[in-house]
Amino acid sequence: MTDVPSEPAVLLSTRGAVALVTLNRPQALNSFTRQMHQQLWTALDAVEADPSLRALVITGAGRGFCAGADLAEFDFEPGPNLVERADPGPIIDQAFNPTVRRLQKLRVPTIAAVNGVAAGAGASLAMTCDLAIAAQGASFIQAFSKIGLVPDAGGSWFLVKRLGLARALGLAMLGDKLSAKDAKEWGMIWDVAAEGEDCLDKAMALAARLAVMPTRALVETRRLLSEGASRGLDAQLDQERDTQSALGRTHDYIEGVMAFLEKRPAAFRGN
Repeated sequence: MTDVPSEPAVLLSTRGAVALVTLNRPQALNSFTRQMHQQLWTALDAVEADPSLRALVITGAGRGFCAGADLAEFDFEPGPNLVERADPGPIIDQAFNPTVRRLQKLRVPTIAAVNGVAAGAGASLAMTCDLAIAAQGASFIQAFSKIGLVPDAGGSWFLVKRLGLARALGLAMLGDKLSAKDAKEWGMIWDVAAEGEDCLDKAMALAARLAVMPTRALVETRRLLSEGASRGLDAQLDQERDTQSALGRTHDYIEGVMAFLEKRPAAFRGN
């Protein structure tokens, strides 16, 4: 599918200290092209460069959150070198993997507002964010087995970490749709919007709450919890010690303790 040239594939706006990124290819259920990844990286660069921004929300335009990779980007034209031309490896390596890594290392906490279907790498994108809020009618689909592939964009890692091996295998092998309600109950996402409630409004309210918290501590919490499963207890204890020591030199640590002792609200600056 071809985007309207004048319409960006990724939109960035700000509401106070919260950045809102909107995937903007609604006619293709916000499926990713290479250009869309590049526009997302530009938006993330802007968030990184603006110290006044202290939380990020990602959502989709239209009725879907993200349908994963746009298969129209792959060259399936019959003829010589079809296998090489249709190889999904390069776009994973050059586009999806950098996006996952960027979001996991972003200097602010991230929330996915899953407004509709999140399929394939779109489901991975939702799990890449620190928290996810889904609309009641949203769903999550591991569509890879239907086209002879495996979960990517971190899906094979996030699924097991969040759901456990049995449920991860069931979703990945069968490719069945998972409702927003079950996604919450199984631990894939943080919450589901109530009936009549806009999931974006709920996500923005949660982001505003995070935006006045000690930002660096939140991001270090992400790192410690994400890396913890690959370490033994002794190594994790050392990481906790070193991280606490580093955070102990920050404004927000001193401010947080002083506010507690003085029985007043803390004025965190995010550093």
